[in-house]
Amino acid sequence: MRILLVGAGGVGTAFARIAARRPFAELVIADYDLARAQHAAAARDGYRAVQLDARDEDTTAALLNEYSCDALMNAADPRFVMPLFRAALRSGTHYLDMAMSLSHPDPDAPYSKTGIKLGDDQFALADQWERAGRLALVGIGVEPGLSDVFARHAADELFSDIDELGVRDGANLQVAGYDFAPTFSIWTTIEECLNPPVIWERDRGWFTTPPFSEPEIFTFPAGIGPVECVNVEHEEVILMPRWIQAGRVTFKYGLGAEFIGVLQTLHKLGLDATSPVQAGAVSVSPRDVVAACLPDPATLGDRMTGLTCAGTWVTGTGKDGAPREVYLHHIVDNAWSMAEYGSQAVVWQTAVNPVVALELMDSGAWSAAGVLGPEALPARPFLDLLADYGSPWACEERTPAATPQAQQTP
Repeated sequence: MRILLVGAGGVGTAFARIAARRPFAELVIADYDLARAQHAAAARDGYRAVQLDARDEDTTAALLNEYSCDALMNAADPRFVMPLFRAALRSGTHYLDMAMSLSHPDPDAPYSKTGIKLGDDQFALADQWERAGRLALVGIGVEPGLSDVFARHAADELFSDIDELGVRDGANLQVAGYDFAPTFSIWTTIEECLNPPVIWERDRGWFTTPPFSEPEIFTFPAGIGPVECVNVEHEEVILMPRWIQAGRVTFKYGLGAEFIGVLQTLHKLGLDATSPVQAGAVSVSPRDVVAACLPDPATLGDRMTGLTCAGTWVTGTGKDGAPREVYLHHIVDNAWSMAEYGSQAVVWQTAVNPVVALELMDSGAWSAAGVLGPEALPARPFLDLLADYGSPWACEERTPAATPQAQQTP
């Protein structure tokens, strides 16, 4: 399978390193910075590096045709989803991404009603993808991605009725030498954390709340322990209800008080804005300035220690008719991912899942057309193959309670 990988940052480079060990994948790696593409292409002899502006739909389509690509793998940030998505559709190739088209809050009631939701622009073209007989597999990183596969697995094999699908993300990662150093793209982190979070409920549909709402203490496995988690806008809440029956769907992120404080300060100062402002003779986006001032997350691996955990917490009725509560999860130790792949844990954990998905598509184990989330496809082949990549997942049984095991905090 020949894949045009667009984006050679931390996740894109980790993707190339993981794919280099799997014989199915032949990569053409594109980035606006040719040197970054060449660095990622060094993962294996035969990988090609090209320069590409991801906003340029025509050039992207031309590259897909020039190299006879079977799929476009989008590892760029969400600003570039739609031109890449349309280019793949025009070229008749499959498409995968790890973040969906951007949302826009309701102008009158942003903290109660949804406006344009994550992925709405992509789902608007679903009929065209179906007619083309090509698959646009959206949200196939770790969260969204593996978290959605976990939800599908729970619905198929573990539960007869699901009360809540709750994605919970936590870590105990430390970065030496920095007072503040996000381990993932700060541009994307600002976008998802400061937008109104979305919740889905069976009797209410999708609705929003203020940022960082419903704080709770969730206990993560492997010694990470209790972490305060808050609601954050994320694609799982949009995707899961489309294909899985549940009473409620949420996404909560273990950010920590300091991180939340920094994000709130950026918002108060207008430094989260994406529209350019004039600074002397220069026009620049404030958010791009913030990103430029912080260390590149891809370069932090040598300074990082600890574990990152992504997973889906599920409550409801088990197949035997009894109450059941589980936490399906995947943990990556930064020391392991650095030693094995030279990539830090957060970007490696994100990148491994689309490689697994593409291998399933190449083998025919995953085959479909349209705009689909990972939960629309069978979970078992994915989970089995993920273990074959040397990074197993786990299911932790928890004691069902009248109130959630993840306790609300004041």
